[in-house]
Amino acid sequence: MRTAVCRALAQIGCPAGTPVLVACSGGADSLALAAAAAHLVDAKDGGWPAHGAVVDHGLQDGSSARAEETAALLAGLGVKARVLPVEVVGPGGTEAAARRARYAALRAARPTAESPVLLGHTLDDQAETVLLGLGRGSGARSLAGMATWNPPWLRPLLAVRRATTRSACAAQGLPVWDDPHNADPRFTRVRVRHEVLPLLEDVLAGGVAEALARTAVHLAEDNAALDEVAAEVRADAETRARAEAAVPASEGRAEARARAEAAVPVSEGRYPELDVAALRGHPPAVRRRVLRGWLLDAGVREVSDARLRAADDLVGRWHGQGALALPGGLELNRGRGRLVLRRTASAPGSSVVGSVAPTRPT
Repeated sequence: MRTAVCRALAQIGCPAGTPVLVACSGGADSLALAAAAAHLVDAKDGGWPAHGAVVDHGLQDGSSARAEETAALLAGLGVKARVLPVEVVGPGGTEAAARRARYAALRAARPTAESPVLLGHTLDDQAETVLLGLGRGSGARSLAGMATWNPPWLRPLLAVRRATTRSACAAQGLPVWDDPHNADPRFTRVRVRHEVLPLLEDVLAGGVAEALARTAVHLAEDNAALDEVAAEVRADAETRARAEAAVPASEGRAEARARAEAAVPVSEGRYPELDVAALRGHPPAVRRRVLRGWLLDAGVREVSDARLRAADDLVGRWHGQGALALPGGLELNRGRGRLVLRRTASAPGSSVVGSVAPTRPT
């Protein structure tokens, strides 16, 4: 456990002396993580001072008292801890609302702006996440599971089994609290944990959790590579669109492109267009990755697979189709060889998000 935590902090280049925040519920995973983090301070090199945070969601009777007990337990391990009460409200059900509240409280509780937040997700949690993503048809990004490092969130235990965290707590005589919600079949993840995965392990003769976790690692590496390619393609498409948008009579296209490359890509209240020709020569998977990031950055609240494929049709299957309506009062148009976002007439404060949309399609 200590090796996993120390290795994770070293891999992200966290400077010695940087305080870390450990999220702890009192369960075996996060308690074992906190106990390991407590040993990271070394008088010789400074180590990483550990702080603890216990989020009280207020969803169960006695939750505040239990949270205080967990904070006291962490203090006994040498981890300075405090309780963070949160209000679980908002859309998406109890699980989603609790997650939003918890992550917001943890982010705000970091000792410094550079402090990572250590989360106790294990290999078993990763396997469940991959399986849930597979069942929902969420694509490679979802099947890549949870990232080890997604600032400020650090998950040092993604290669550690849940049984190991329990063994670590038992070896140190740490009292483990088992959250009743983790056995409540009303929650989908609980049923995957207690029904689906055990069945798969039985049918496939074991090793399923490890295999799913390996799949997540492979896909995360593939996603990182594709993201790099997509970033280069997007930068080229934006630069070429700026160059094509305004070519003075006294200036050739090469000069216009050089000027566009030096220009600020996003001006106040506007958003860059994308050059269709710069996108068209790339595989659909790369194009859709470019479009997804572009639309999200422009403020499109939800980019579903169907919408993303419809957006890509404006590049790869263009036959003069009209604008594509998007969430948030936006629409996507193609004209004069460029993709442009604009506010719909009914949207509050309607205005063009990219530059002026052309009237004739090409």
